[in-house]
Amino acid sequence: MSYTGDVVKNGPADVRELPALVISKIEVGDFGNNAYLLRCAETGDGLLIDAAAQPGRLLDLIGDHPISSIVTTHRHMDHWLALEDVARATGAQIVAHPLDAPELPVRVTQEVEHGDRVTVGVITLEVVHLRGHTPGSIALHYPGHLFTGDSLFPGGVGNTEKDPARFERLYTDVVERLFDRLPDETWVYPGHGKDTTLGAERPHLAEWKARGW
Repeated sequence: MSYTGDVVKNGPADVRELPALVISKIEVGDFGNNAYLLRCAETGDGLLIDAAAQPGRLLDLIGDHPISSIVTTHRHMDHWLALEDVARATGAQIVAHPLDAPELPVRVTQEVEHGDRVTVGVITLEVVHLRGHTPGSIALHYPGHLFTGDSLFPGGVGNTEKDPARFERLYTDVVERLFDRLPDETWVYPGHGKDTTLGAERPHLAEWKARGW
């Protein structure tokens, strides 16, 4: 497998070709944000996860093939700075959780809750609500692959601003809704930085809980 998930700002996309889905990852903006383009191999339909910055680069990544949806994993500005421009250029529907939707710069046309499904062509992804980094943070799960926004990274859960209640909520959701349900080989695609797997992170869960971040 040539895919590593290691990308740099203004560098080329790293592309992973699965039998039914093609995943392209790039880094955009000044905060090391990752954006992911998912394409259904059968239909060519596309879905963009986090129109974070540099709309021109994102539109170049999308190219001449349409996308039907843009999913915003959470309401923090660094994950939607290019959303308005990309949405206008593509006409894609805007997907987000209702608790974070009011903070986005465009109207959300598909609000999703925990357990809902998002489709790209004939592919279905499960919405996983992970509360704590923001009230409406979501991840997307396709068997063996997990797009976690800022809720799970190599080395820990997302920032909860040293709020013990928010940390406990996010830690509990990550454990119960991800680690307790999904196998170790599940690949994690985070909102910033390098990828990981659940298996690589699982041995450290007790450490995360003890340190509180």
